[in-house]
Amino acid sequence: MHVKNKPNSHPNAPYIDDDTESVSLIVRLRAPALALGLGLGIGISFITSNFEKVLSHDVRVAFFLPFIVYLADAIGTQTQTIYARDLQTGRTKFHNYLIKETFIGLIFGSLFSLISGALIMFWFNDQILALCISSAVFITVLVAPMVALLTTEISYRLNCDPAAEAGPISTVIQDMLSIVIFGLISSAILLP
Repeated sequence: MHVKNKPNSHPNAPYIDDDTESVSLIVRLRAPALALGLGLGIGISFITSNFEKVLSHDVRVAFFLPFIVYLADAIGTQTQTIYARDLQTGRTKFHNYLIKETFIGLIFGSLFSLISGALIMFWFNDQILALCISSAVFITVLVAPMVALLTTEISYRLNCDPAAEAGPISTVIQDMLSIVIFGLISSAILLP
């Protein structure tokens, strides 16, 4: 992959310079991660279809699928962006990030699951649905920073630009995980 090393960064810290590279080179460098994302995105549709029974049992479950996927993506995107930026300094320590991001996922997962559970109780007055959604929010938000961190680190170690490669890949992996987690929890809690 044709990438440059940023001045004052770790010598193996690659990055794609959109400011100076040609559009055709940028497209060629970004295409593999996006193509992988396209394939995995199609896989998401197949995964979602496996939860048809729970969706037909309680259509309200479908209301919260975009919400759960978004929250996990937002948390993961923050982690991925900050870690990819900090990799350019050459002073980051993966172990430190892993510990801190695990706590961040735990804190935001707890907070967002309590808020979403309370709002669903207020909106639908349904304890079982609130438990289902809040449990899925907790687990997906807990996992999201770790997925983003691991995909960014792997991308970096493979000498790929973490900003260009890890973002699309971690997003689609997190989307798949969020749907599987939500589908499994919904099926376990809501189906008779």
